[in-house]
Amino acid sequence: MLYVSKLGLSFKYAFEGIYFAFRYNQNLRIHFLVAALVILASLFFKISGFEMGILGVMILLVLSAEMINTAIEEMVNFVVTEHKREAKIAKDVSAGMVLLTAIGSVIVGTLIFIPYIVKYFSGS
Repeated sequence: MLYVSKLGLSFKYAFEGIYFAFRYNQNLRIHFLVAALVILASLFFKISGFEMGILGVMILLVLSAEMINTAIEEMVNFVVTEHKREAKIAKDVSAGMVLLTAIGSVIVGTLIFIPYIVKYFSGS
């Protein structure tokens, strides 16, 4: 019984973390909005299950990177009260991680959607 309550608490804390990140991180909300639009577009164009899987992985990568970035920024803000070069580097590198995953996702999404968009507008 103790194991079940610990497991339940683990899920509770995880959902609290997602809620915190979503509530206080504007960029994460933007990523969720873009993810929803990508999912709607994939349903509209009826992309294959394999391609949807790839898009799902890319969406999870971007959301995870943004949440890691938030965790790093919050920890740096907690530990460092004055302006330090090392704190700036930690924040900048974690923001760069998000940017790289977002750019990669845009590239992957473009490669997946372009054939469907071309087919849609060519009437084939």
